[in-house]
Amino acid sequence: MTKIKTIGVLTSGGDSPGMNAAIRAVTRSAIYNGFHVKGIYRGYEGLIHDEVKRFTTEDVSNIIQTGGTILRTARSKEFPTPAGHRKAYETLVKEHIDALVVIGGNGSLSGAAQFTEDYDIPCIGLPGTIDNDLYGTDMTIGYDTTLNTITQCVDKIRDTANSHERIFFVEVMGRDAGFLAQNSAIASGAEAAIIPEDSTDTDQLMTFMQRGIRKSKRSCIVIVSENPNGHGAMYYADRVMKEYPGYEVRVSILGHLQRGGSPSARDRILASRVGVGAIDALMEGQRNVMVGIKNDEVVYVPLKSAAGKRKPIDKSLIKVLDELSI
Repeated sequence: MTKIKTIGVLTSGGDSPGMNAAIRAVTRSAIYNGFHVKGIYRGYEGLIHDEVKRFTTEDVSNIIQTGGTILRTARSKEFPTPAGHRKAYETLVKEHIDALVVIGGNGSLSGAAQFTEDYDIPCIGLPGTIDNDLYGTDMTIGYDTTLNTITQCVDKIRDTANSHERIFFVEVMGRDAGFLAQNSAIASGAEAAIIPEDSTDTDQLMTFMQRGIRKSKRSCIVIVSENPNGHGAMYYADRVMKEYPGYEVRVSILGHLQRGGSPSARDRILASRVGVGAIDALMEGQRNVMVGIKNDEVVYVPLKSAAGKRKPIDKSLIKVLDELSI
């Protein structure tokens, strides 16, 4: 195996608060341990087009508190192709990059796993996604910050909901995972959460309505996880207006404001730990693993498992919300 001298780092897919903290940790830990570091801009697309810069500790100064990613990010259609993989590998060879650290979510780590099958390059993944849907780690970078952002938004929506005695359907991100919706519903005191892991039919919606709108309550807030099949907040609001015409209904789709903002202390610490863990993994000879945290311990998870296995939601959280929303 070629001795690692230079480590490349990139961010890919959707941005998440704490990515900059992870870039900082990877860069400084690598330099501390005698490696060179090169930042790769705009994810896999930048890797294909050789958008690479040598990083020093100064390049990552004063970024731990900032949202987004200083390396920028992009979704590359070319990278998954054989030609894209070849161009990416040629860039690594040209830039003398011996190992790659990829900070991103499911698609980004899947791409890294496939790339390493085609070319012999050690790759370490870091779990950077607000969705918290990567298998093998208790938390992903950005999830805690986003959860707090959603809770703050719902607190403000509650003021209007109470004042006008309305039902609000609040749509949050999460792709096909309900971690954000379920836990933000508990944290904000919402009456219900509609999540992919607990698919809602007509009878369940009726239960939500009967439980949430009663004489003891002036409003009802339902958190809805975004749904690629069109069963998002607008879908449920339309159903209520048709099936329960006596209620005033409003929809709030929080959108991309969920991704932004200064990362929470928890996300900064998580990003720092797994960033240092990535360099430790490379020094230990690890290849093609994601660095995560399980039971407050750093763990290594095969990239294919991290991106390929479905992370289960704790179904007891559904019971908690049901009991507390009466």
